[in-house]
Amino acid sequence: MPILVAALSGAGAAAAAGSHAAAPVDPRIRQTVEQVLMGSPVARALGIALDVLAVDHVELLLPFSPANVTVGEIVHGGVIATLIDVAGAAAAASGCEAGSMRGGATGSLNIQYLEAARAASLRAVASVLRRGRRQVVSEVSVYAESADEAELVARALMSSVLF
Repeated sequence: MPILVAALSGAGAAAAAGSHAAAPVDPRIRQTVEQVLMGSPVARALGIALDVLAVDHVELLLPFSPANVTVGEIVHGGVIATLIDVAGAAAAASGCEAGSMRGGATGSLNIQYLEAARAASLRAVASVLRRGRRQVVSEVSVYAESADEAELVARALMSSVLF
């Protein structure tokens, strides 16, 4: 049975994922997220866009595109995995001190696909569960959004290593 939540904007999906602190991100970290993650060739090719960036909380949007489907109008699981990976990496970076981070990498990624995303724009909501000195663990939920609701289509647990 699909899980539906009210969502007209980022606030709706964020409410479904739980509350988050609205602490501002260091402008240098914001620039890094925008240039390195959102500006990467894969993010640009898929059409991933940054919607919300706060310390330990990120929301990304992926408009529906026929180029991102696997069959019919179903968004490819690899596209969803990429959206999750970018969201988790951005969440991991969001709480870093600008002078201490040179880069990062995904250490592990475990995804549960819960429902097919059919001809829908997607919203990835990433929240940091635990932040260590070098390792950050994030939870990422992906919602297929329509005009008046959002359906949870995937949930992931991701570990990022910062260096």
